[in-house]
Amino acid sequence: MARLLIVDDGKNIRRHLATYFERQGHEVRTAESAAEALSLQTRGEGFDLILTDYRMAEMNGLELLQQLKAQEQDVAVILMTAYATVPNAVAAIKAGAYDYLTKPFSLEQLSHVVERALELQKLRTENRVLRDTVENRPFLESKNSEMKRLLRSAQQFASAPVPVLLIGESGSGKKVLAHQIHRWSNRRDQPFVVADCESLPLEILERELFGSMRKGPNGQTREVPGRLEAANLGTVHLEDIDGLNLPLQRKLLHFVKHSTFERSGGSAAIEIDTRIIADSSNDLATLVAEKHFREDLFHRLNVASLRIPPLRERTEDILPLAEHFLASATVRNNCRQRLALSPEAAAKLVRYQWPGNIRELRNVIERAAILAPTDLVTPDHLPDALLRGTSPEDDSREPLASTMNDLEREHIVRVLASTESLEKAAEKLGINAATLWRKRKRYGIG
Repeated sequence: MARLLIVDDGKNIRRHLATYFERQGHEVRTAESAAEALSLQTRGEGFDLILTDYRMAEMNGLELLQQLKAQEQDVAVILMTAYATVPNAVAAIKAGAYDYLTKPFSLEQLSHVVERALELQKLRTENRVLRDTVENRPFLESKNSEMKRLLRSAQQFASAPVPVLLIGESGSGKKVLAHQIHRWSNRRDQPFVVADCESLPLEILERELFGSMRKGPNGQTREVPGRLEAANLGTVHLEDIDGLNLPLQRKLLHFVKHSTFERSGGSAAIEIDTRIIADSSNDLATLVAEKHFREDLFHRLNVASLRIPPLRERTEDILPLAEHFLASATVRNNCRQRLALSPEAAAKLVRYQWPGNIRELRNVIERAAILAPTDLVTPDHLPDALLRGTSPEDDSREPLASTMNDLEREHIVRVLASTESLEKAAEKLGINAATLWRKRKRYGIG
C-alpha cells in the first residue's frame, strides 16, 4: 500500500484520518503544521500522497503545495477546507493539487479521491521512469571510446561519497549524466533536486539554495527550507555553478567542508547529508585564474571531475541519437508511419559541427519530423545551416537559432562600452561578473 502524510493543526482530525487509512492498509504519518510536513517530505520520507488542511497558522496548505512543487517533490497533494472559495480552489488546482475537498465530507468520499490520486501517481511514476530510461539510453550507450571511458568513471564515482564536477558545453548532456550518477549511487531512492545557479537573481538564489527565515502574516517567523535541505540524504545538482558570486561560493564552500549551513536571515547551524553534483559549461580553472571563482571551492569540487565531449568529437553517436530522437518525435507528433533518414540527410547530420550539441540535434530532428510529408526525412526538411554543407574543418560555433544571441551580444557590447568596469557592466545588465565574463568569452567580445 501507499505512504500517506496527514497535515492538520487539529489533533483529533489527524488521529481520526490516520486511524481510518491505517485500517485500509496504508502507512500513515501525521504533521501538525505545513512546516513540519515540508521538513518530513524534503528529508526523504518518500510519501506518495499528502492530505493537508488549507487553513493553518504560519504556512497554509496552498503554500505547502507551492513549496513542494518549487522543490520538485514528486508527491500527490489533496487540499481540505471548511472555508471553500472558488478563487482558492482555482489557485490550488493551478498550483498542482490533485483535488480540493470541501468539509464536511464522508470518509468514503475521501477514500475514493485518495485511491484515484494514488492510481494516477503510480502511473505518473511508471511513465516517468520509462521516459527517463528511454531518453537516457542513447546517451548511456555511446559508441565513442572517450564517452565509454567517461561513463565507466561516472559509475565508479557514483558510489564514492565525494562531490562530482561535470564540465561540458551547453547541451552536451550534463543534466542527463548528473541524474544517472544519482541513479547509480546508493542514494538512488532519495531526492534528486536541481538548482540553476545562473538563471536566478543572486538575492533569490541564496534563499533557493540555503532556505530562509520568513515572517508570516501574524508576525511569527517560520523556516523555509532550500534546495540543499530538500535533497537531504539524496543529491543536489547545481547547474552552472560558476553563476554563484563570491559570497555564495564562500557559503557553499563551508557546506562542502562541514555539511552545515545557515538559512538566509538565520543563525542556527543546520547539518544535513546532501551529495553535490555541480556542472559548468566553462573552464573553472580559467575562472579561478581570473579571480571569478574561489580556488579552494574549485579544488573541493574537482575531486571527481568528468569532461563530457561535445557532439562534434563523438561523430559515431550522431546517427544513433538522431534515429532515437526521430522515433520519439514520431510518437509525440502522432505520425502514422515510422520516419527514417535518407542517406543524404544522414550525411548532412554527420558533417555538421553541432555547436548546440545533443540539444540542438534533438530540436533539428523534431523540426524535420513535423515537416516530412512522407516516411523519409530528406535534406529539404533540415535547417539552412546544415544545407550549407558545414565541413569538419569549419569550427563555427554559431547555433542554428542565433538571432537572440546576436541581439544579446550587441546589447552586451553597448553596455561594456558605456561603463568603466566589468563589475559595473554586470550590475547594469542584471547579472554577476562571472556570468558576464562567460558571455564575453562565448561571444568573442574583447
